[in-house]
Amino acid sequence: MARNDLWKTPAHEVLRAGPGFDLSTFDRRSTPGWEGSRKAADARLAARGEQMSDLQERLFANGRTGGTRSVLLVLQGLDTAGKGGIVRHVLGMVDPQGVALRSFVVPTAVEAAHNYLWRIRNALPRPGYIGVFDRSHYEDVLVVRVEELVPRAVWEPRYDEINAFEAKVAAAGTVIVKAMLMVSPEEQAARLRERLERPDKHWKYNPSDIDTRQKWPLYQEAYQAVLDRTSTDAAPWYVIPADRKWYARLAVTELLTRALKGLDLSWPVGDFDVPTELARLAASQP
Repeated sequence: MARNDLWKTPAHEVLRAGPGFDLSTFDRRSTPGWEGSRKAADARLAARGEQMSDLQERLFANGRTGGTRSVLLVLQGLDTAGKGGIVRHVLGMVDPQGVALRSFVVPTAVEAAHNYLWRIRNALPRPGYIGVFDRSHYEDVLVVRVEELVPRAVWEPRYDEINAFEAKVAAAGTVIVKAMLMVSPEEQAARLRERLERPDKHWKYNPSDIDTRQKWPLYQEAYQAVLDRTSTDAAPWYVIPADRKWYARLAVTELLTRALKGLDLSWPVGDFDVPTELARLAASQP
């Protein structure tokens, strides 16, 4: 860590869900690892944004010239946790042509006719892209489990199936960054109230959010099971306190920047002679 770095402990270390992680004691308003102010975080975010943009362009360029690498950002969290804000404020700092966003809602009739991983597999980012899943295959061990949409005998084996699936995706060249955004019940209530009190936010409100909220303990239990059973070396979970939106955005930016840097990509080398092309350009003046 640089001497002037306000991350006392790097985000990828302090936020990773390791053995024994207990969601019930997790402070959702905390700012793990970060010793600076919100103002300092904004400055860090802007600087990281410039770096991330350069790294993303390298990834995209490599994908256009035969490269095989990609990055997948998986965002999970209850309604109001800030998934949309992450997409706008973090991914909004890079060239949108290199980002592939998918939001996984209730499966269509076609999707439901296949295995639950079918639509996920079809949405994986192509080489050169940052893929973003706003909700994901984890809905099939979260919502499906809590709402009892299928029997336990159906969803129980899915933890191991997901681990095997993600290991295969990672082995094929995709770096997987899984961010679990955890908001407190108090903050969630405040955000839902804002959606009800502001006409410009009504479009974001869904009465079913209250139904989900009334099952808070069951959802926390389901999230804990996901952390216990699917945080692997190939695709670890990072648990991010989401009550402070600025911190959540900063943390995800740090994780995504690290993933892009870890690819260690250089700019593709042209298959042409530069002096020759410069001479041709000069001779082509009308």
